[in-house]
Amino acid sequence: MGTIRACVVGATGYAGVEACRLILGHPDLELVMATDRKEAGTRLDAVYPSLAGACDLELSLPDPDAIAAAADVAFLAVPHTASLSLTPALLERGVTVLDLSADYRLRDASVYEAWYATPHTSPELLSQTVYGLPELNRAGLAGLAARRAAGEAVLVAVPGCYPTATALAAAPALSAGLASGDLAIADAISGVSGAGRGCNARTHFCHANESVEAYGVARHRHTPEIEQTLSDVAGREMSVVFTPHLAPLTRGLLSTVYLEAAPGVTADDVQAAYERAYADEPLVTVLGAGQMPATASVFGTARAQVGVALDARRRRTIVASCAIDNLGKGAAAQAVQCANVVLGLPETAGLLAPAPLV
Repeated sequence: MGTIRACVVGATGYAGVEACRLILGHPDLELVMATDRKEAGTRLDAVYPSLAGACDLELSLPDPDAIAAAADVAFLAVPHTASLSLTPALLERGVTVLDLSADYRLRDASVYEAWYATPHTSPELLSQTVYGLPELNRAGLAGLAARRAAGEAVLVAVPGCYPTATALAAAPALSAGLASGDLAIADAISGVSGAGRGCNARTHFCHANESVEAYGVARHRHTPEIEQTLSDVAGREMSVVFTPHLAPLTRGLLSTVYLEAAPGVTADDVQAAYERAYADEPLVTVLGAGQMPATASVFGTARAQVGVALDARRRRTIVASCAIDNLGKGAAAQAVQCANVVLGLPETAGLLAPAPLV
């Protein structure tokens, strides 16, 4: 297979430029185009000088015809609603799309419209879209690979950062039947880069530094995405109480999930179930009993670390925690991981670099 040409749409955002960085170091992908509406005409390395010597692309406007003429695959690192206008046009022109926005993650258009307060203009694509969390939906991605090999342009909805960490933390307990009930409680902490490159009062340095705060309580838009994924894994309808927190980190995300333990479940049962679930996953590490993950351990990587415990007191609770890099496994690296599967490449191509040690 020859080099596969890639375009990143929204390349100056944090997730977008991370996608560019990963593609530039990828053995089988070539970054041939990068777009940004505000910075069109400017070189990408002028916006991000750390790319000097690695990338000389000039940013262009996200025109579907130009993208289709240049690229085989497009990574859309754009806000919600922006993908709605671009994705159908790219698919019609034969471009495979990895969408990092929320526009195609929810299977029910009415749920999307309720939580995002905007009409879904291409609901017909939802049944054709695969949710791109490889550890839980590798078969779906493999199905897209077969469709693409047959000449079809396909669409992957890349999960959000909070849903990724929360699902990886909760899934083994739910799939193994170790958790009872229909409620999961998730407390998650994210670095400031998760809010995007644009600055607001909450993400301004003077506000965010030396402070941790909950936000979007009982109304965060990732809630239905988490519920959809956990319900699929559990085989029953799950409800989620999800509370995100902003911490004074540049990048990194930690989600801790609380599930009611089924009768008779022991701490050894829980540890063994997690080790079995992720034994063959190259990018997920289950820590030993008594250990919990830290965001610093996965900083700058495509990896996730998971730790689990059982609180065996009066209200027996499974406590599962997952650390990821919100721009890595929570966004751009996960998009590349999905692309690798869909494009018929080794799943971990370009993604195996370890975290910086200091």
